Amino acid sequence: METTLDNLSGYSFGSAGVPKSPVSLAELEQLKISAGFTPQTEGSLKLAGAVLAIQTRRIVEHWRSGIIANIPHLARHSRSIDGSALPEYLARSNLRFQQWILDTCLRPYDQDWLNYQHEIALRHTSAKKNLVDDVTSTPYVPFEDIIAFTAVMNETIKPYLAADGHSADQVQAMHKAWCASIQLQIALWATTYIDDRSAKQKY
Repeated sequence: METTLDNLSGYSFGSAGVPKSPVSLAELEQLKISAGFTPQTEGSLKLAGAVLAIQTRRIVEHWRSGIIANIPHLARHSRSIDGSALPEYLARSNLRFQQWILDTCLRPYDQDWLNYQHEIALRHTSAKKNLVDDVTSTPYVPFEDIIAFTAVMNETIKPYLAADGHSADQVQAMHKAWCASIQLQIALWATTYIDDRSAKQKY
């Protein structure tokens, strides 16, 4: 199965320009244990990836246009400082959001994946937000907003996981695996945010 979307601007997975994660692979394995991440989890994620791969655009449009757009303190992070729309920025970041779904489900959780978790987090902190797309938007996304919105993503992904007619048990296993991965990624992003002291400043 193809794991990378076409025409992805700013997506640099596996490239030399991605900094190495401050988390080691050994520490990643410990975090996986803490999150209840098992070989069965990996198998269920792969199945989820097969189900979600043709739905990524609809999912991201649901999250961005159907939910985030109606929550001003979240929507502002893809807008200019004065609140005006940045349609090209939104379109590019939407594609990367779609790719993130694929990476969550279909990539091996190896050093490249671990490094890119660090890169994703950096792009939400004051260290790198806006740089990839050369825009002027909010300087960072508060980590508490990211943590809180994962509850929405975890809940709203359920119908999409059920779209291929798998059994209730299979859908439940896919959803459990998805939630374990998101929890794992949040833990990894927290390491980056803790190091970005300026992200604690309000604006």
